[in-house]
Amino acid sequence: MKWNLRMVAAQRDIWRPTQLLAAFEQVGFTPSLSKVAALWSGQPVTVRLEDLDKICAALDCTVADLMQAEPQAHLAARAEGERRVVGAEGAVRPVPGRGSGRGPRGLPPN
Repeated sequence: MKWNLRMVAAQRDIWRPTQLLAAFEQVGFTPSLSKVAALWSGQPVTVRLEDLDKICAALDCTVADLMQAEPQAHLAARAEGERRVVGAEGAVRPVPGRGSGRGPRGLPPN
């Protein structure tokens, strides 16, 4: 997913996190400035649905405006993972390392 908060905010003439915080406060959403800065500066790992609803109300937008699916990125990552399967041509198998200096480490019991 691509996080488009800055683009949506810019379309509403909001250029700084402090301006975004003021827009949030107008709809009764009072996150900390650090939380607003985190939402502003990067792609959040999680966003509460209640917070997402308030963000949309403050910016007069929809969830689809804030988040954009990137299926091509997901497919490329999946294709890369499929090429690196252990046992596949060109893949590297793990080798047991040295333990406490007593020689090569044995494999674990079955």
